[in-house]
Amino acid sequence: MPNGDTITLRGMRFHTLVGVLPHEHELPQPLEIDVTVALAPAPEVRGAGRVLDYRVLYDLVSSTVTRGHTGYLEDLASELADRSLAIDRARGVRVAVRKPNVALPGPLEYAEVVVERERRG
Repeated sequence: MPNGDTITLRGMRFHTLVGVLPHEHELPQPLEIDVTVALAPAPEVRGAGRVLDYRVLYDLVSSTVTRGHTGYLEDLASELADRSLAIDRARGVRVAVRKPNVALPGPLEYAEVVVERERRG
C-alpha cells in the first residue's frame, strides 16, 4: 500500500448471505469489514476536495455487501477493492473481510481474507 494520507473504516458489521454451503444461501451471517484507502496527494486543493468523504466509502461497502448472495469472501474482498480504487484520488486499497461463524471442527475466532491493490498508471 502506498505511503501517504489514508482513510480507514474499521469494523463495519453487516448480516448478509455469504458462503457456499446450502444454509449459507438462505440464512444471513455476520461479516466484519475493514477498508483502508490511500489517497493521491492534493496539496493545492483545500477544503472538502482534499478529503475522501467516509460516507461515500461506507455506502460503497454497504451497497456491495447487502445486494445479494456472495459465494466466497475472496470475491467480496476483491470487488470491494476494485470499487474502492475507482474513487477519485484513490491510489491504493486494503480490504479485510472477516467471517466469525465458520463451520470448522475446532475453536476459531474468524476466517479472514485480505486483499491489497494499487492503482496502475
